[in-house]
Amino acid sequence: MIILLIRLIEWIFHFYSIILLIRVLISWVSPDPYNPIVQFLYRLTDPILQPIRRLIPLRWSMIDFSPIIAFILLSVAEKLLVQFLLIFV
Repeated sequence: MIILLIRLIEWIFHFYSIILLIRVLISWVSPDPYNPIVQFLYRLTDPILQPIRRLIPLRWSMIDFSPIIAFILLSVAEKLLVQFLLIFV
């Protein structure tokens, strides 16, 4: 049962990482902010990216580093959660 929960957690983190990557790629082409798909991506990823942007204002250049930090934080959170659950196996 714990193994299934671990696999589900890994899948959720992987899926969210893909959504975040799609947002990064779309941002390179100046998307229409009124497009429903773009709005959906913003709604899914802003809860992670906005706090990072407030805490670490790295937008002094044309490059937004918050997705890189988000990928790192997501990876660390996934590893910690999985390691915690492996204690119960």
